[in-house]
Parts: sequence; structure tokens; C-alpha cells
Amino acid sequence: MKLLLALIIFSLIIVIHELGHFLLAKRGGIRVNEFSLGMGPRLLSRQIGETRYSLKLFPFGGSCMMEGEDGGYSLETDAPAAGILQDSFAAKSVWTRISVVAAGPVFNFILAFVLSLIVIGSIGYDAPVAAALTEDYPAAEAGMQPGDRIVKMNNTRIHVYREVSMYVQMHQGETVELTYERNGERHTVVLEPKQSESGMYYLGFRGSGVRTKGNLVQVIGYSAYEVKYWISTTIKSLGMLFGGSVGAEDISGPVGIVNAIGDTYESSRSDGAFYVWLNMLYVSILLSANLGVMNLLPIPALDGGRLVFLLLEAVRGKGIDPEKEGMVHFVGLMVLMALMIFVMFNDFRNILM
Repeated sequence: MKLLLALIIFSLIIVIHELGHFLLAKRGGIRVNEFSLGMGPRLLSRQIGETRYSLKLFPFGGSCMMEGEDGGYSLETDAPAAGILQDSFAAKSVWTRISVVAAGPVFNFILAFVLSLIVIGSIGYDAPVAAALTEDYPAAEAGMQPGDRIVKMNNTRIHVYREVSMYVQMHQGETVELTYERNGERHTVVLEPKQSESGMYYLGFRGSGVRTKGNLVQVIGYSAYEVKYWISTTIKSLGMLFGGSVGAEDISGPVGIVNAIGDTYESSRSDGAFYVWLNMLYVSILLSANLGVMNLLPIPALDGGRLVFLLLEAVRGKGIDPEKEGMVHFVGLMVLMALMIFVMFNDFRNILM
């Protein structure tokens, strides 16, 4: 069951990502030769108009193969004279190509937002309210009370309680200038985290764990905050990884994600099908936002790497030598493949330990 659920979630996220490329390519007058889900040999395939739609053997990945995607057209080249088809990716303006490449990650963020609407519309949001305080800890000593709503921690605006927990976790031991709201009035206190017996630093308050149902405007707003939270968390996690705060052994790939989906499914089965459904949507939000961020990283072979070359072309007024760009993307692809092998090995090691 966990494998089936993982395939459904991965397929949804990948299809939406590739659909972004596909729709913007069509809008820009670019011929799409094949739109596929999966990688490797075709299992099913059908030609509709100029595009072949395919389902391939290996369920991870997908593609939107455009005419002339790897061509060498630049702003200084006349497309017909260069032998480039007018409906090819290479023949279009640099801003059209930028929109097509950026559409994949943007559609992942849109998917995360739509799924967030369903989840938050169903069970509400986790309001950033201090439900209980611990004696002899900074929050209680500073005069905070149960029911205080946290609105800001240093320069970080707070919208949901998970942002409070994440801030404390990522800024262990740091002094916090915290702004909270009580009875419509705002108060600011300076809190010096206190170390517990476990070695972790805490401010001394916790949330209720109860989610708040809101009206339509609040559902839309907090759905946007949900996506923002996962984008921000992904970026901060990457910063911790490159900064050495998180080890390589903490990275998860497809195998680890499948295992996590299975664990989530098993833990929510006792609550009924409705909560299984919501938890799967929640996992999809996390993964979709994560994929959007990862694809925008300026790494060769990813959408972000391609955007770097396109933005350079927009600034310079002419494209980079296609052979040099192709070599950079090829090297980037090899590095990504090596990283994928390492991550899969790490996943299996963590599962077996």
C-alpha cells in the first residue's frame, strides 16, 4: 500500500511540474514532441496532434520534450536563416523560454497551495498561540500568559505555530525579541532561552495542538502561509546542510520518502480514511513545495541551472555557446546521478539500521 500511495503522490507532483512546462510551451507557440510520465521504455503511448503522450516503465520522473530545446538559437541569430523551426523552443524569445522553464517549479507551488486549501479548509490552521507556560522559564518570567498570540520573533513574522517551533529549533541558545498580542494590544519582551536537561534550549511555552477553523479569507491566507512555511523550511534546511549543521546522513531520497509515506499511512489508519486522506495531502504539500525549491537551485541540469543561462542571455543580449552550455548541464547531470546513488544508499542504510 505504501508503494502505491508513494507512486500516486510522486506521479501527481511530477505531472503538475511537467504540465507547467507543457502549458507555457503551448502558450508560447512551442511544439511539444512528447509529454511523458516516468522514465525508460514506453509502456503506453498515444499521438494526439503534434504531441505524443506516454507512460513509461520507471515511475520516477517525467518529461516535456520540446522541439529544438537544446538548440543554439540566440537573439543575434535569424531563426529561418539558421535553419531553426519557428515553433521550436530555441527560436523563441529569451523571456518566452524563461517563462517555460520557470513554469515547472511555479506549478509545484500552485499545487501545494491548492492542496493546502483542501487541508486547511477541512481541519483549520495551527494558530501561533501559547496554550501553556512552564514555570521558571523565560516566557513565564517575562509575564507572558496562556492565550498570548505570537506575532514576531526577532525579524521573523509568525503566522502559524510551527514557525515558532522551527525558529527555536534553528536558533538554539539565541536571545529572542518576541512580540505577542493580548486583548488587541501588542507587547514586546526579550527572552534568553533556558537549557533543559536534554541539552536543548527552550523559551518555556507550547501550543495547544488544536487547529483553528477560519472563514474563506483566512483559509486562503493560511494556505499561502502553509506554502511559504514549507518553502522557507526547505531553504533553511539547505542552508543548515551546506553550513554543516545537518549531516549528509540526514538526507532522504525516493526510498526514504516512500518509507516515510508508509509510516504516515500506518500511523493514521486508526483515525479513519478521512485522516489518511488528509495526511497524504499534507505529505504532497511538503514534497511539492520541496520539489519546486530544489528545481530552482542554480545547479546545471535542473530548471534553476537552465534559468541561469537564460538570464545571462537576457543580460548579454546573446546566448551562451550551446556546446559549452550542454557540457555544463551534462556534468551537472552526472553529479546529480552520483548524488542520487549516494542518497539511495543512505536511505537503505537508515531503514536497515
